[in-house]
Amino acid sequence: MAGIDIQHKHSLPLGKARKAVEDVARKLADRFDFEYGWDGDDMHFKRPGVDGRIAVGKDDLHVTARLGMLLSAFQGTVESEIRKVLDEKFS
Repeated sequence: MAGIDIQHKHSLPLGKARKAVEDVARKLADRFDFEYGWDGDDMHFKRPGVDGRIAVGKDDLHVTARLGMLLSAFQGTVESEIRKVLDEKFS
């Protein structure tokens, strides 16, 4: 099973960083039909073929995900898209 592990620095207050993650997750959930929820400052998300989490820290985000067999073929593309969104929203 392929995996994604990205750490991304940010300079937002913790509450604003959580809100930005929530906004992105809401849009992506509508588009890609996945479920998500918070456990403290960790957002967990899941859909068939993907299981992951975004840990929101005071100065960074840590995105981890396990990709199933089908999506593992697109690991590079998925990781690039995640980095692009992080750069747009948190830089």
